[in-house]
Amino acid sequence: MAANYDITYNVDMVFVIDTTGSMRPVLDLVKNNALNFYNDVTQKMSMKGKTINQLRIRVVAFKDYKASLTDGQKPMLVTDFFQLPAQNADFQRCINSLQPKGGGDEPEDGLEALAYAIKSNWETTGMKRRQIIVVWTDASTHEIGFGRETPGYPANMARDFGELTEWWGDGQMAGYMDQSAKRLLLFAPDVPYWSTISDNWDNVIHFPSRAGEGLQEVDYSQIVDTISNSI
Repeated sequence: MAANYDITYNVDMVFVIDTTGSMRPVLDLVKNNALNFYNDVTQKMSMKGKTINQLRIRVVAFKDYKASLTDGQKPMLVTDFFQLPAQNADFQRCINSLQPKGGGDEPEDGLEALAYAIKSNWETTGMKRRQIIVVWTDASTHEIGFGRETPGYPANMARDFGELTEWWGDGQMAGYMDQSAKRLLLFAPDVPYWSTISDNWDNVIHFPSRAGEGLQEVDYSQIVDTISNSI
């Protein structure tokens, strides 16, 4: 007789959020729902007969390294994982601190932000694991390394897009994430390099956004449903 037990999931998520000036609509959406996010996702999973044993969320907020030299904005904010629901209040304060400002030219440094996310300190234990990166941006991205000469540019960053692709890995090549657990959800314009990623990387779902409109077409239920369906 088969054993009667629930399958439980240890879930890590990284929210990669463009915080340049046009992104107020989706930032406000995330802020307004951050405190309820844990309950909303766990309830949605329970409806599917799945149980979340552990949920952690990390935030990578990005702008543009070169533009930061003139607009005075911090180009990248990177947090540790928040353990939910125990650190709900800390997670809420972090999200509330994000302000849609700056950015300079239309492309931003989204690939560096994605690289930070890929190299997260992912959970490696548990019956089932999910390692989910969610990217929100209404802008194209500079090629990786575009801002390499600016002060504060991260050490040990991928040299180019080819190396970043190796960090993600594929069926034959191991990357920094668990091949069976990793998911990448892109709410981003259908432009290079985002379209390159969605066309060529595995385990990617791309929801094309309208450039410069702050993802105002995205609603909260779509975010929760998309994340839940990726677990």
